[in-house]
Amino acid sequence: MKNIRIKDQDLIRQFVAGKDSSSEILLNRYKDRVFSYIVFTVKDEDLANDIFQDTFIKVVKTLKKGKYNDEGKFLPWVMRIAHNLIIDYFRKTNRIPLVRDTEENDLLNRIDSGDMNVERGMIKGQIHRDVKELIKFLPKEQKQVLIMRIYCEMSFKEIAEKSNVSINTALGRMRYALINLRKMIQEKELIINY
Repeated sequence: MKNIRIKDQDLIRQFVAGKDSSSEILLNRYKDRVFSYIVFTVKDEDLANDIFQDTFIKVVKTLKKGKYNDEGKFLPWVMRIAHNLIIDYFRKTNRIPLVRDTEENDLLNRIDSGDMNVERGMIKGQIHRDVKELIKFLPKEQKQVLIMRIYCEMSFKEIAEKSNVSINTALGRMRYALINLRKMIQEKELIINY
């Protein structure tokens, strides 16, 4: 039981120094949390097992190469590796969700706003950053309408008045903003739901 008291950083140092049993302790310490996250995300136990194994293979290789930056944040680092492998899998299999144009905020509604655990919070944060980054590439008028509608929660009437355009023009700009965002998401192979 004394192994449980050994800090992650100490186990990592021991493993890098050649004590292979230290990696087993780390694996046993976090395997349930990492596997639960993966299976929850991919919703396929066999696939989750593959990604889980790939995650820890990558962890071990990185540790052996001495490339892990010891900041006392081992679990978030492992979760990030798992997350990236999940994203890679979805990109390779072209299982990228498409966005419907039926509602102006459907794109951002796919990002769940309910209670989240730490891992889901990480994913949501990354999705928001990805979408905000893509918004920067929209034409000025489309970007303006989308920001006013989604982030400022303005009605189309308010947007039309503020922009000195008709409501139909504001609606059209929003529609084209969503079409262009969808194209960029497909081109960059981003996943915007989980």
